[in-house]
Amino acid sequence: MADPVAQAEILLEALPYIRRFRNKVLVIKYGGAAMLDDTLKAAFAQDVVLMKLVGMNPVIVHGGGPQIDDILERLGMQSRFVRGMRVTDRQTMAAVEMVLAGQVNKEIVALINHHGGHAVGLSGKDGGLFTARKLTMRDDGGEPVDLGLVGEVAAVDARVIESLDAGDFIPVIAPLGAGTDGETYNINADLVAGKMAEALQAEKLVLLTDVPGIRDGEGKLLPAVSPEQVTRLVADGTINGGMIPKVECCIQALQAGVRKAHIIDGRVKHAVLLEVLTRAGVGTEVTRAPGGRRARRAPSAATGTPSAANAVGSANTK
Repeated sequence: MADPVAQAEILLEALPYIRRFRNKVLVIKYGGAAMLDDTLKAAFAQDVVLMKLVGMNPVIVHGGGPQIDDILERLGMQSRFVRGMRVTDRQTMAAVEMVLAGQVNKEIVALINHHGGHAVGLSGKDGGLFTARKLTMRDDGGEPVDLGLVGEVAAVDARVIESLDAGDFIPVIAPLGAGTDGETYNINADLVAGKMAEALQAEKLVLLTDVPGIRDGEGKLLPAVSPEQVTRLVADGTINGGMIPKVECCIQALQAGVRKAHIIDGRVKHAVLLEVLTRAGVGTEVTRAPGGRRARRAPSAATGTPSAANAVGSANTK
């Protein structure tokens, strides 16, 4: 039987972080294994509901890559990626919108509501939340690549989110937006999360992934990386594929005034709470400059979470 005094102490450890982040916006990009495993899905919903109940304002931006892959496979369609971006023709776009704005978004909303929250699902089209434009990209050789109906966020009107936050609702955003040309664009969810964090001047931007964090060339987990380190790691191929838009959006968000940006391991149960309410971490912090990262402890092999004894710390280091 758990020691009630120890349980009380664990709760008290969260107090300075609850105080610090009260009424603050935290933008969380939800994706990967955390969206597929039932235990992790429930844990994520519980984390978000708890954050809202103690006075924080979580804003969720979700992906849906595995679900899109599944429906495209069923339809006999193949996906092609360039620097982590899915090339999207009109036929693919129809499937993407059906999965993201229909199936996935509503499942997340229902799950959060099931655990006691009040979530509202929307995309960039709703209330003019954000306007999209066609994304232009070059391949590794510098040649232009046509990604089809793949976009980027051109502008954000955060009034919809601010109204939902004030009304005690939890926004859940699908990464789809309409352009001034009338087209619907598929936008990388990491990039949408970064732009939302910028527009809302979020306290934290947290990206859930299926890896422990960013590793160096020898495979060692880096507790923190600076923009200069990221540039080198991308240039030598250590950071590649889907990790590229993640680190890029973190750097851009920090430059635009977001206080903290983290790439964390969504395969760890309650990863979001561990990042927000304890000193223990489950990934890599992208910093404005080298250094300044709090000490981290790797997740316990037995529990999948850092031990409570190593979660103690001052909120001033968060």
